[in-house]
Amino acid sequence: MNKMGRFQSSLKTASRVLCNPRALFTDPVRFTCADSKAKMRGVVVGLYQKEGNKDPRLTPAGQTIDNRVKGKLMKAICETKLDGRLGRGKVFHNLDPEFAAVAVVGVGLEGIGFNELEMLDEGMEFVRVAAGVGARALQEQGVTQVLVDGMDYAEQAAEGSQLAVWRFTDNLAKKNMPSIPTLDLHDSADHEGWTRGIFKAEAQNLARRLSDAPANCMTPTMFAQNAVDALCPCGITVEVRTMDWIEAQRMNAFLMIAKGSCEPPVLLELSYCGTAPDDKPILFVGKGITFNSGALNLRPCKGMEEYRGSMSAAACCVAMMRCIAALSLPINVTCIIPLCENMPSGMSAKPGDVVTLLNGKSMAVRDLDKAGVVVLSDAILYGQKTYLPRLAVDIATLNTGVKKAFGGGATGIFSNSHYIWKQFQRAGSISGDRVWRLPLWHYYKRQVTDERSFDLSNNGRGLATSCLAAAILHELVPCVDWAHLDTRGTGLISKYGLVPYLTKQRMTGRPTRTLVQFVYQMACPDMK
Repeated sequence: MNKMGRFQSSLKTASRVLCNPRALFTDPVRFTCADSKAKMRGVVVGLYQKEGNKDPRLTPAGQTIDNRVKGKLMKAICETKLDGRLGRGKVFHNLDPEFAAVAVVGVGLEGIGFNELEMLDEGMEFVRVAAGVGARALQEQGVTQVLVDGMDYAEQAAEGSQLAVWRFTDNLAKKNMPSIPTLDLHDSADHEGWTRGIFKAEAQNLARRLSDAPANCMTPTMFAQNAVDALCPCGITVEVRTMDWIEAQRMNAFLMIAKGSCEPPVLLELSYCGTAPDDKPILFVGKGITFNSGALNLRPCKGMEEYRGSMSAAACCVAMMRCIAALSLPINVTCIIPLCENMPSGMSAKPGDVVTLLNGKSMAVRDLDKAGVVVLSDAILYGQKTYLPRLAVDIATLNTGVKKAFGGGATGIFSNSHYIWKQFQRAGSISGDRVWRLPLWHYYKRQVTDERSFDLSNNGRGLATSCLAAAILHELVPCVDWAHLDTRGTGLISKYGLVPYLTKQRMTGRPTRTLVQFVYQMACPDMK
């Protein structure tokens, strides 16, 4: 089969897997009981897809197990007609004396790599899928220790398996707690890659936990406490700015949204110093609206609980900082996170109110449902003035335009720098959590600035809501390389096109690993 044929076959297989993740594993096959010491241990091994006249082939780790059991594993694979298609597999019980269960999962075609049409390293992503599906299948069988075959990509195997077995347990009674197995690398020497993958997956799981918490359990103050608990042990400086400080800085736009709620606003400043203190940092700004009801422009009640995740971008920033500290990346990074609630009350801003930003421009808040750009505006201006960054990146769940365009397939990115866009594109192709560029044209700028009685509006005119929001933010960063990531489709509850190693109807924690990969590329540009 030629190279393009391989890609097309893999794309079709991946499409079927993503559309029907529950059908990935068929019923387990049980054999006679083996050594009782192995009853709670399981292993995940890969199976390469049948290609042409070649039969499906186990990975080297799988072949080692097959040799140890004198060919019984391969015989069972043939009898159950496994063909190595991505994510399809079976669990075999008590086949090997060392393991109570062996999960054999299809990894797709052997030797597949970067797919330019998909802008995805399919070799890496397929390993994430296989490891995640296998680890979850063993978890559901009650296995408490899961060993995972590296399948030539130990880092990605760690990511997929760790993300797959994680569960949100904060509000469960002890008797209802799910079993979370421990994970270890099996039959591979790449322990460094495995550790990196665990760090990245644990960071995304932290973002998932923060985003998924009910709004009454993750107020601005509680989020700040969680950030302190997560980051201070890693050597990251955390400054918690309260109402008095915010008022003294005259962050009027931030306060305009925050005053509608009884919960006091908080602004977090996170600083990681991985190189000389004089080096300019990368500035990240994460939207931290811990519950976005739409205020007086109230959102529909059905599904409103999802908007507890309007601070998912802030959660990603906290998780990213924890991961880059764990990886000891040689770079300086600063995060600004404005935290507040957007609620209706007698103190709420009214549609049409005008506020003056830190740069002296006036903004009309005509739609309080679109409070994200209002909250971000002063934080972006403050960060640029205070830290003089080498580049700025803001992350937010802003508008439905990007969600309608991409669904959960990609995060929308807007940038005034082709270099920054290319770095994010590469980071997404490696992490498997892709981004895609959208236009930042004067056409949209005119729709948010062409007003007679104020300088900017928070909603603009027209239907391209995500492009208009990016145009507003672009007005606040005139002299620095900048990118805006709109995660409205990827950062909230996963509903459609589920990624097999994530959990349906839960917050995703995306795009944490893409942010970490981007920072890694900026810190180590010579590393491939």
